[in-house]
Amino acid sequence: MPLPFIHWPSDAAPRIGFGADYNPEQWSREVWAEDIQLMKEAGVNLVSVGIFSWGLIEVRDGEFDFSWLHEVLDLMHAHGIAVDLATATASPPQWLIEKHPEILPVDKRGLTADNSSRQHWRPSSPVFRKYALRLVEAMATEFAEHPALALWHVNNELGCHNTYDYSPDAVAHFRQWLNSKYGSLEKLNFAWGTHFWSQKYSSWEQIQLPQNPMTFGNPTQTIDFKRFCSDVLRDYLDAEMAVLKRITPAIPVTTNFMVMWTYDGADYASWAGHVDVVSNDHYLHPGPQSWIEQSFSASHTRGIAGGKNWILMEHSTSQVSWQPVNYAKLPGQLERDSGTHFAHGADAICFFQWRQSSAGAEKFHSALVPHTGKQSQIWPEVVGLGEKLSSLSHLAGATVEQAKIAIIFDQDSYWALANDSVPSQAVKYREHALGWYRAFVERGHSVDVITSQTPLESYEVVVTPSLYMVNDELAQRLTSFADLGGLLVGTFLTGIADENDHIAPSVYPARLGNLFGAQTTDWMPLAPEETIILESGLTAHTWSENIVVSTGKVIDTYPNGKPALVETENTLYVSTILDTASLRQLVDRIALKKSIAPALTLAEGHRAELRVRVTADGSRYGVLINHDEGPVSVGNHHISEPGFHVVEL
Repeated sequence: MPLPFIHWPSDAAPRIGFGADYNPEQWSREVWAEDIQLMKEAGVNLVSVGIFSWGLIEVRDGEFDFSWLHEVLDLMHAHGIAVDLATATASPPQWLIEKHPEILPVDKRGLTADNSSRQHWRPSSPVFRKYALRLVEAMATEFAEHPALALWHVNNELGCHNTYDYSPDAVAHFRQWLNSKYGSLEKLNFAWGTHFWSQKYSSWEQIQLPQNPMTFGNPTQTIDFKRFCSDVLRDYLDAEMAVLKRITPAIPVTTNFMVMWTYDGADYASWAGHVDVVSNDHYLHPGPQSWIEQSFSASHTRGIAGGKNWILMEHSTSQVSWQPVNYAKLPGQLERDSGTHFAHGADAICFFQWRQSSAGAEKFHSALVPHTGKQSQIWPEVVGLGEKLSSLSHLAGATVEQAKIAIIFDQDSYWALANDSVPSQAVKYREHALGWYRAFVERGHSVDVITSQTPLESYEVVVTPSLYMVNDELAQRLTSFADLGGLLVGTFLTGIADENDHIAPSVYPARLGNLFGAQTTDWMPLAPEETIILESGLTAHTWSENIVVSTGKVIDTYPNGKPALVETENTLYVSTILDTASLRQLVDRIALKKSIAPALTLAEGHRAELRVRVTADGSRYGVLINHDEGPVSVGNHHISEPGFHVVEL
């Protein structure tokens, strides 16, 4: 069936989207003609247009020139290529900066950004919003009936560079946001614990942004500022969305999230319901964990999307342009990377960008058409990927089968444990969760990375790596999950604080009571280079605790004989961080306890993963990403070649 979230032409057959950001304004019309021929050769069927084109569309204040954009959309439609049309608001034009320099953001040092880059606008600026929404109105009106229009693309990577603005607009907006959230200074003072260090506020005007504290800042204020910045960006998304839906109600709307290792500024779980389809940008983390971080991010994106299919809006064919060393991808990696996202529910596989720029800040960023064109080793791989995705058109709209194992990733806990005044800054929330994900996948299991709002009842195992902030509702759901027979795996720093980052004066984890059959009396963080060997031989690092056991059973101890791992019938508590090999042994125990067989049986060190996609008629297809040479069996299929493989089960 056709993708429900892309408005393909009415006569279009079911398809997997394949394409890239297309920036024809960088090139002559002679190049446009070549682009079309190359797009047809590669099998491109979807392009994003106009993302950074505000100054070329609204050439002067209120003066619009849509002629070139009409040419581009007409050209795409004539050749059967759908357009994801951006609202072009990502970067304000020079005339707007000249007229209203007060829209420029202010950084933490108090310095105002200049106009030499991109995203130089304040999310809280009413002036910027007025001009941006005028552009959105004009764009939607102009192209409402254009047959190439398949999807609206709001702004671009909202908050990528301007999440944290410290301007007067942001200060005023923050105070309004706090007033709306708390309703009274009394409640705010309680939430922020302002009796500490004489921080009590007696008027809203006294509240500033956490910009330059003399020492450790107020942790709840810092978290609220991050929540505020995320909400302001989401509110801006809503404003553009409202204009688009009023004028073009039938056209789906998205904006590209950044669920990956480089960005933590948005609570995307709270954004997902504000778009018609979730889309994401992902770029590889350099190093040996790049494959598993990519898989984790893809699974997390689907979790944010509520289990629905989504769009991979950007990734790279090879090198990026913004890392200290921009490594080239190895032969075959382009297809495997794309397949990883497809396996986790991406029904459109897109890149930045179509043709590699000859000028500007991203001229060294790889593209589908590199500087060297068809002579590059990338081009045959691009054509091969297009053919591969075209052959999978029967899986358009096929959903990802839910895993039996889930890992909760909570944005508030991520933010809270990133504060400076925590027991150990060596505890990295995302890396801790990724370690658990890696251990399960390396043992052949499928794992869903879910949000803290996701229903838990249909999972058999739920892991909560350092789920530090737990409100009453979440505490009840975690308890009910275990009470009803699910296996809840909790680690240190789980259930410690409420939504205000307040810790109860009791044994840990007070937010979850005696759920784990044991409670912690003291935290004993380890030195960065320190490791300890548990009684079973497992190796641990970073963290240890003093635990008092009540109803639980001790299954492993520290060298001093004190409990390290404790289990009950339906819970397991892990009070430290285990190294990779040790954690793999522990997940074997977890899977055995719930009789969960791995989807794949992997040789030690072999890197592969499997997800199953299910069509509307119930047919099941295994999507195998085999990163190494070596035999892998999927049902009755035996595969030894590395790559992106799809087999009917």
